[in-house]
Amino acid sequence: MPPITTLGALSALADGAFEKPMTLPSTPHRLNRMLAVRLSGVAAFVGVMAGSMAYWAESRRVEDIALERAAVGARHWESAAIRLLSGEKIVEEHSALTDLLDRNNFVGIRVFDPNGALVYEVWATAQTQARLAVQHHRHEWPQLGKDHRNRIREGSNRLIQVVLPLVSMPGVLAGYLEGVYRIDEKILAAQKKQIFESILMAIASVIATTGLLYPILLRFLRYSSDLSKRLLESNLSLIRSLGNATAKRDSDTDAHNYRVTLYAVALAEAMCMSEREISHIIEGAFLHDVGKIGIPDRILLKPGKLSDDEFSVMKTHVFLGLEIIAGNEWMAAAAPIIRCHHERFDGSGYPDGLSGATIPCNARLFAIVDVFDALTSARPYKASMPFDEAMSIIRDGSGKHFDPEIFDIFKEIAFPLYKEMNRASNVELRDKLRDTLTRYFTHR
Repeated sequence: MPPITTLGALSALADGAFEKPMTLPSTPHRLNRMLAVRLSGVAAFVGVMAGSMAYWAESRRVEDIALERAAVGARHWESAAIRLLSGEKIVEEHSALTDLLDRNNFVGIRVFDPNGALVYEVWATAQTQARLAVQHHRHEWPQLGKDHRNRIREGSNRLIQVVLPLVSMPGVLAGYLEGVYRIDEKILAAQKKQIFESILMAIASVIATTGLLYPILLRFLRYSSDLSKRLLESNLSLIRSLGNATAKRDSDTDAHNYRVTLYAVALAEAMCMSEREISHIIEGAFLHDVGKIGIPDRILLKPGKLSDDEFSVMKTHVFLGLEIIAGNEWMAAAAPIIRCHHERFDGSGYPDGLSGATIPCNARLFAIVDVFDALTSARPYKASMPFDEAMSIIRDGSGKHFDPEIFDIFKEIAFPLYKEMNRASNVELRDKLRDTLTRYFTHR
């Protein structure tokens, strides 16, 4: 059954409720709070995601700048490295590499021959960890015209490894030059500042967007809620009309629907059934005999005992009821009670001859309260039966007509319920029903 969010919709089930629709003052407050909570959650999530993206993007941007600087800086050593690889073991070339190392952010330089064998390396002072981290990194040697770049984290340091192919003459590979560049503290500090500012900007943008969207979404949500309310009121009005039409055709009053529903809810509560199950019982209670609309008057209103043929026609009201609600998902939860409320625990009922636990629990529960109210209520063709006599009949049917376990629960609550219902006027019954419906539908 669709969620019911207003007491005005709920009160449609009671006679005269549409003339005095109830309102729920706290509903707009709850609607505002729900939207605010959900938007806040979404904003927080999007803010975190946006901040994470900003962090990632800014980190990549800064490291890309560092990579480019490292690549440009490494080319300062190309000439010296090529001379070294040419076999000129000139001390000046070694010192030139060392001098260049000291004047840049590079912490290490390595020169390899065309086969990848180490020819020469020099490292800045106290860079043992960086040296080990780079030596453990394996990579593909770049082709001519390309380079290899890699990010390496070593403790608190962030290193960038750049490998360049060296060309002694056009198209001839002389070897490889590797430079290990350290991103200095100034760059890291600037990066952290930029990342922090980017995260703040992303979160601020999300919050501002959420603030702008809130009144728009709230207006649409209220409009949707109003449409839903009107639809629910229409559906509930249909149930009320069907229940009332059935009662009028069966020489009954609306009060029977109210009482039997209240009895069923009280028994379901005593059985500790869930709110959803109880809401389904309420639907079934109002529509249990809706199929009698299709039974001819000569049979439905016959004062005496029905013949076998007439009773066969009467039994079809369960199928007529199912046909009436067929295709209406909103009423689908009433089907078990409509179909099975005339089944008997011993299997002698109709229409399917179900027995025991094969009969839906809702129908087993409803069968007891329906018969009890029929016995204790006055009808045009009979007087009401005293409580003790009615309970005696129900007790005799326990295990045959009725589920004995459910009856054991019902007998504990039956008398106070009977006194309360027997004294209540139609107006009081409507009020009690309204309160019951509020409990089981408002927050669904």
